[in-house]
Amino acid sequence: MTFVITEVAWGLRFTVLVQPRASRTELSGAHGGALRLRVQAPPVDGAANDAVIAFLAETLGIRRRDVRIVAGETSRSKIVDVAGVTRAEVEQLGMIIGRR
Repeated sequence: MTFVITEVAWGLRFTVLVQPRASRTELSGAHGGALRLRVQAPPVDGAANDAVIAFLAETLGIRRRDVRIVAGETSRSKIVDVAGVTRAEVEQLGMIIGRR
Protein backbone atom coordinates (compact mmCIF):
# COMPACT_ATOMS: atom_id res chain seq x y z
CA MET A 1 0.00 0.00 0.00
CA THR A 2 1.35 3.41 -0.89
CA PHE A 3 0.19 6.90 -0.17
CA VAL A 4 2.00 10.18 -0.67
CA ILE A 5 3.58 11.87 2.36
CA THR A 6 5.15 15.30 2.02
CA GLU A 7 7.12 17.36 4.51
CA VAL A 8 5.72 20.77 5.43
CA ALA A 9 6.81 23.37 7.97
CA TRP A 10 4.39 22.06 10.62
CA GLY A 11 5.20 18.35 10.15
CA LEU A 12 4.05 15.80 7.60
CA ARG A 13 1.12 16.08 5.19
CA PHE A 14 -0.93 13.41 3.46
CA THR A 15 -4.39 12.96 1.95
CA VAL A 16 -7.09 10.85 3.59
CA LEU A 17 -10.17 9.60 1.73
CA VAL A 18 -12.91 9.22 4.35
CA GLN A 19 -15.94 6.94 4.22
CA PRO A 20 -18.33 8.06 6.95
CA ARG A 21 -21.03 5.86 8.53
CA ALA A 22 -18.95 2.69 8.19
CA SER A 23 -19.62 -0.35 10.34
CA ARG A 24 -16.34 0.30 12.18
CA THR A 25 -13.47 2.77 12.20
CA GLU A 26 -10.45 1.36 10.37
CA LEU A 27 -7.89 1.92 7.66
CA SER A 28 -9.01 0.24 4.47
CA GLY A 29 -6.19 0.72 1.98
CA ALA A 30 -4.90 3.37 -0.35
CA HIS A 31 -6.29 4.89 -3.49
CA GLY A 32 -4.72 7.42 -5.83
CA GLY A 33 -1.91 8.31 -3.42
CA ALA A 34 -4.29 8.79 -0.48
CA LEU A 35 -4.90 6.77 2.65
CA ARG A 36 -8.44 5.35 2.86
CA LEU A 37 -10.13 5.55 6.25
CA ARG A 38 -13.57 4.27 7.21
CA VAL A 39 -15.18 5.97 10.23
CA GLN A 40 -18.35 5.08 12.11
CA ALA A 41 -19.27 8.72 12.64
CA PRO A 42 -21.75 10.44 10.30
CA PRO A 43 -20.69 13.47 8.24
CA VAL A 44 -22.78 15.79 10.42
CA ASP A 45 -21.60 18.68 12.62
CA GLY A 46 -17.94 17.74 12.17
CA ALA A 47 -18.36 14.29 13.73
CA ALA A 48 -16.52 12.51 10.91
CA ASN A 49 -13.68 15.05 11.06
CA ASP A 50 -13.38 14.52 14.81
CA ALA A 51 -13.28 10.76 14.26
CA VAL A 52 -10.50 11.12 11.67
CA ILE A 53 -8.43 13.26 14.05
CA ALA A 54 -9.03 10.93 17.00
CA PHE A 55 -8.17 7.80 15.01
CA LEU A 56 -4.97 9.21 13.53
CA ALA A 57 -3.82 10.63 16.88
CA GLU A 58 -4.45 7.36 18.72
CA THR A 59 -2.91 5.21 16.00
CA LEU A 60 0.21 7.37 15.70
CA GLY A 61 0.51 7.82 19.46
CA ILE A 62 0.31 11.61 19.39
CA ARG A 63 -1.99 14.22 20.90
CA ARG A 64 -5.15 15.21 19.05
CA ARG A 65 -3.86 18.78 18.77
CA ASP A 66 -0.93 17.43 16.73
CA VAL A 67 -3.34 16.33 13.98
CA ARG A 68 -5.18 18.90 11.92
CA ILE A 69 -7.28 18.90 8.79
CA VAL A 70 -5.92 21.69 6.60
CA ALA A 71 -8.24 21.19 3.61
CA GLY A 72 -11.42 19.32 2.83
CA GLU A 73 -13.37 19.75 6.05
CA THR A 74 -16.65 19.31 4.15
CA SER A 75 -15.29 16.80 1.64
CA ARG A 76 -14.53 13.10 1.79
CA SER A 77 -11.02 13.92 0.55
CA LYS A 78 -9.09 15.64 3.34
CA ILE A 79 -5.54 16.92 3.56
CA VAL A 80 -4.13 16.20 7.00
CA ASP A 81 -1.03 17.55 8.74
CA VAL A 82 0.55 15.68 11.65
CA ALA A 83 3.34 16.83 13.95
CA GLY A 84 5.56 14.94 16.34
CA VAL A 85 6.02 11.83 14.21
CA THR A 86 8.56 10.64 11.68
CA ARG A 87 7.91 9.73 8.08
CA ALA A 88 8.52 6.07 8.98
CA GLU A 89 5.83 6.19 11.68
CA VAL A 90 3.30 7.60 9.22
CA GLU A 91 4.30 5.02 6.62
CA GLN A 92 3.48 2.34 9.23
CA LEU A 93 -0.19 3.29 8.84
CA GLY A 94 -0.06 1.16 5.72
CA MET A 95 0.92 -1.86 7.80
CA ILE A 96 -2.13 -1.77 10.10
CA ILE A 97 -4.93 -1.88 7.56
CA GLY A 98 -8.06 -3.49 8.95
CA ARG A 99 -6.93 -3.43 12.61
CA ARG A 100 -8.66 -1.34 15.27
